[in-house]
Amino acid sequence: MNLISWNTTNLCNMNCSHCYRSAVKTAPDGKILLPPEELTTAQAKRMIEEIAKAGFRIMIFSGGEPLMRPDICELGAFTKSCGLIPVLGTNGTLITEEMAMKLKEAGFSAAGISLDSLSPEKMDDFRKLPNSFDLILRGIENCKTAGIRVQIHTTIMNWNLDELEAITDFAVNVGAGAHHFFFLVPTGRAVEMDHAQISDIDYERAIRRIMQKQKEVPIELKPTCAPQFLRVADQMGVKTRFSKGCLAGISYCIIGSNGDVRPCAYLNNTIGNVKEIAFDKLWKEHPTLQLLRTEEVGGKCGSCTYKKICGGCRARAFYETGNFMAEDPNCLYQAH
Repeated sequence: MNLISWNTTNLCNMNCSHCYRSAVKTAPDGKILLPPEELTTAQAKRMIEEIAKAGFRIMIFSGGEPLMRPDICELGAFTKSCGLIPVLGTNGTLITEEMAMKLKEAGFSAAGISLDSLSPEKMDDFRKLPNSFDLILRGIENCKTAGIRVQIHTTIMNWNLDELEAITDFAVNVGAGAHHFFFLVPTGRAVEMDHAQISDIDYERAIRRIMQKQKEVPIELKPTCAPQFLRVADQMGVKTRFSKGCLAGISYCIIGSNGDVRPCAYLNNTIGNVKEIAFDKLWKEHPTLQLLRTEEVGGKCGSCTYKKICGGCRARAFYETGNFMAEDPNCLYQAH
């Protein structure tokens, strides 16, 4: 099922250390004007029509913080009217009871809410917002009350590596439907976070821990930006609904707040802009996407027995080598 993300705005009420969009912190005073380069409501609606025409099914409204857009509910409702399923990728802190009901009425069926630690102090320090932990919990509860499915998102770093299973238990306890783990990729502000990166060994171990935890909990667990999880799931006998690791340019892409299109959120390779070319044409014809779809990756990824289901992380390959079709430098596995 094809899914697409749209960074609805680069405005945010947080200033997270790892933000891949380098989102700009600003106060949610209700009078915010979108930066002039960002898509207008009319431009966004045209883009959404083109996304539907391209055969996508799920549209993720992310940011920045998507609730900073005053037209978010209007655009969610329009997305649903085009036959797409609108969902949110949000920090959750702006989801009041009233906002949760508006989102539900607009057609948003799910919200991925970020939670990186069970320590309020660590969350405040990382997200750069006082009382962020309690605000996130409020947002989760308000979504549940409104009938919006909640999915917890956790970015893995060396300082929260020991909390992964505990955060999953928390997700189960609050009634979340899934817990997705994001492995830090150095792009945006995260390029300055070498100190928080985990080692390649811990990368592999973390995937195995998550797959082991999947055997023990009733909700879906999914490592993101770690396509090797399908190889590990196979090795550990873990059943999953996923059949492909790296989706970049194959069944997924992302559109920036200014209309720039990239194969994935962490692959800094802009292939066009929806203000200048129809998205459905870009998705069908662009040479970069066509190359990614060949899945003819290099190095040990190209000779790996798990090539078809994993594919290696194209963003990490690009970051390390400048070639998005090179082998994934973080993978320790070598097929025999």
